[in-house]
Amino acid sequence: MDNYLYNHSMRSTFTLTWDEAKRQKTINDRGIDFSDAAIVFAGPTFEFEDVRQHYGECRLICFGLLAGRMVAIGYVQRGEKRHIFSMRKANEREITRYQEQLG
Repeated sequence: MDNYLYNHSMRSTFTLTWDEAKRQKTINDRGIDFSDAAIVFAGPTFEFEDVRQHYGECRLICFGLLAGRMVAIGYVQRGEKRHIFSMRKANEREITRYQEQLG
């Protein structure tokens, strides 16, 4: 069974970081901006560790809402910083799973 961390507007302080070239590519390709991840993290989310392969660090996948649309954010926790490496719209399977987790 997968391990999930459910977060309902957990109030913690962290800084978001990202590679600017990757952010621009995501804006151009997907119309989503890494800088909007703070909005997602401020609301109800669920997360799990990406264990599909060994990355050399703990990669987390976070699902939450951005402007009424579910998105998936890939990030690495580095101390007080969350380094975003991916952000995209969630697919239908992920939307169903998110709804099941939140009840």
